Amino acid sequence: MTDVPQTCWARTVDGAYLAYQVFGEGPTDLLYVPGWHSHLDVYWEQPLYASFMRRLARSFRVITFDKRGTGLSERSLGTPDFETMMDDVRTVLDAAASRRPVLWGDGPDGGGSCAVFAASFPDRALAFIWWRACARTLSAVDYPWGQRLEGVIADDAFIEQAWGDEQHGAELLEFVGCPSLTDDPAARRWIAKFFRYAGTPNGAKAFHEWYLGIDVRAVLSSIHVPTFVAGALSDRAEADAGAHLRYIVSHIPGAVSADLGGADFPAFLGDQARILDQILAFVDSVRREEQELDRVLATVLFTDVVGSTGRACEMGDACWQGLLEKHHATVRTLLARYRGTEVKTMGDGFLATFDGPARAVKCAQGICEAVRPLGLEVRAGCHTGEIELLGADVGGVAVHIGARVAALAGPSEVLVSSTVKDLVAGSGLVFSDRGEYELKGVPGSWRLYSSVK
Repeated sequence: MTDVPQTCWARTVDGAYLAYQVFGEGPTDLLYVPGWHSHLDVYWEQPLYASFMRRLARSFRVITFDKRGTGLSERSLGTPDFETMMDDVRTVLDAAASRRPVLWGDGPDGGGSCAVFAASFPDRALAFIWWRACARTLSAVDYPWGQRLEGVIADDAFIEQAWGDEQHGAELLEFVGCPSLTDDPAARRWIAKFFRYAGTPNGAKAFHEWYLGIDVRAVLSSIHVPTFVAGALSDRAEADAGAHLRYIVSHIPGAVSADLGGADFPAFLGDQARILDQILAFVDSVRREEQELDRVLATVLFTDVVGSTGRACEMGDACWQGLLEKHHATVRTLLARYRGTEVKTMGDGFLATFDGPARAVKCAQGICEAVRPLGLEVRAGCHTGEIELLGADVGGVAVHIGARVAALAGPSEVLVSSTVKDLVAGSGLVFSDRGEYELKGVPGSWRLYSSVK
């Protein structure tokens, strides 16, 4: 990826337009929510930001947006609260057709909004990365690491005096946590332009007031998605950074942490290779764990119309399609009756799963009987085993065995594995022994049984 990504618009339920970008072709979506102010296009003028995002895009499909009130997004509706932010995050994810991304939030604002979203909609988050985590902005008796009142007053005065002014470029870089760039003339020009494009001084003061009111401590214990807290755990330049992070790790169940920070706040100013290696290792571990845990015991049923190719040639495409629609409707009626879940159709066949083997066998018997008046015969095969849940699809060795068993069945026959026969003992189902078979691609020999109606 060499060019700046195209900026798109997503419209919220209250009519606000949010600017967002999507780039990269990695196997996992990642939503990046920056802190405080942002500007999608001007960000890319900073070479280190562009380098970091392009590296990120090699491993993820990255989605990022300007919060309402800043950058290219709607400014007329004021600063958002966290409830609005959650709705905005959902709007952007829906516009980007992202079902379950990794959430990456910066600081108490970008990270805080991701924390509230992850706690409220765990089904929409694969994992949560909180960079430079901070649960509360201001200092309190029970949270002494926050910002002191004297710092708040100084910040307000600085915004009024220096917002977007190139003469204060070095101070602006310090203000947003980029001390390593203060001696770089190009960086000083860039940060001044960034602030001018991100918002006006009045907008900045409004956001600063909102920022100072952030306190998401109450939601931390409700975050149950895998969480990685990263940043400066032992940064001498910011003595309280480690306290913020340690507090959060101790309050989010199962959260893990890593000391990846330096003197700068933005991740793109750190050791990019090391940061991305750690992030990828975390996300890969989440994906591996999901694959291991997304396995359930189920009975798979495969059905297939016998002699379908010849019938289609005899009848012609239009007539055959009409008959096939009747077949499909019949099968779906019986799947509903026996509490089966249709996984997919494969031409003239079905793959379905059941939480009980007896229901699967009885459903298969019912299908064989019900399609005969249509002038059709089907073969069916059942096997019970551990299957992998792959979104709307299923996979695993058990599925392959079920397919191989079905392929060996004769017209109007329901063939089952010995596993199914053993599990339905006492159900009243009767079987005849069909002998042992080698199943293509499956080790060992398998004893199969034909159900007797």
